[in-house]
Amino acid sequence: MLRSMPPADAIQEWFEAGAADGFNIMPPVLPSGLDAFVDHVVPILQERGLFRTEYAGRTLREHYGLERPANQYAGAERPVLASIGSAF
Repeated sequence: MLRSMPPADAIQEWFEAGAADGFNIMPPVLPSGLDAFVDHVVPILQERGLFRTEYAGRTLREHYGLERPANQYAGAERPVLASIGSAF
């Protein structure tokens, strides 16, 4: 006999068993299927401490704690742009 499990319970069970460390959500109908997941499942996962309620940073780079790389173009001469500008 198959048993049906609410999505939040199934996600928690898989996560806690080490079977998954994240999920890609593919609702059968967009956008209503995604809206239903966000409105009904995400709050349950947040209450259980399994889904973040806010991000650590303002950007994805800050969220992952990554340094901002040096700009390879800052301070460099731009001969191509300079030649284009003189053509006008």
